[in-house]
Amino acid sequence: MKSSKPIAGRYLGYREADHAQPYARFFNPELAPLAPHVCAALDRGGVPDVLIPGIDQANSNLFGAEAVLEDGWVLTQDGGMRVSVRTAMPGVTPAMVDWWFGWHGDAAAKYKLWHPQAHVHVGWRETPPAGVSGRALYVGQTSIVDEYIGSDLIRGAIRFVPPATLGFTDKSLDDDQQATIICARIGLGDAPIDVGYLAHHVRAVPGGSEMRSRFWMGGRHVGGRNLIGSMAAAAAKRVLRLTENDARALLVHCAQEMPHLAAFLPELFSAFKGER
Repeated sequence: MKSSKPIAGRYLGYREADHAQPYARFFNPELAPLAPHVCAALDRGGVPDVLIPGIDQANSNLFGAEAVLEDGWVLTQDGGMRVSVRTAMPGVTPAMVDWWFGWHGDAAAKYKLWHPQAHVHVGWRETPPAGVSGRALYVGQTSIVDEYIGSDLIRGAIRFVPPATLGFTDKSLDDDQQATIICARIGLGDAPIDVGYLAHHVRAVPGGSEMRSRFWMGGRHVGGRNLIGSMAAAAAKRVLRLTENDARALLVHCAQEMPHLAAFLPELFSAFKGER
């Protein structure tokens, strides 16, 4: 369920046609070093499952009074994993992040800005509604992506859902644009199988925002989108077990792409915020 064969015409990085795009000046192939708190999580290794609660506790995990582990991973007994990552986003507002998730999904050259060493291709499964942007554009849509997680090329289907779908309350969003949360069901792009969930909570802090990301993958979260998918998912559950390498690769990927996005998003938003 990991590797996909590359599709002809899809490639990492920018080529001549990509450099002709009006936003090409924001393409930077170099990534910043991982944050110290991420390196500490990688050095520590896996943690007890109570430190990163399951999706049933997603709302209390992000908004409860008890302290939670913001960076790390858990391997679960059913063969799944949970990953938690925290990202400082100086100069970024929650509204900018909502705009980004709507804006980048229609062109591979936009998607590659986000993680130039891993993102290959992106496209909406269906054409989004006209005349909208930000949350109104991406919620309810499915983004089909080709990207590397570690050295594995993944063809994924990211179906963006309302926060309530994952059990989040009105604390997830803020009409004054002080917070937002991006929620999605994660699946395979080449088969009607879903493999997990993600949530990126973005809250305003002095000087910008902080993103707190959660992934619940594999194990009981594997399911089918139709009868054939359900049969395949049932078989996959019996043999698929995610590993420490999988968890580390996902943590690193998120810890690279989100700070990289934050580095150019304020200026990109200022230049292109009028576009959907």
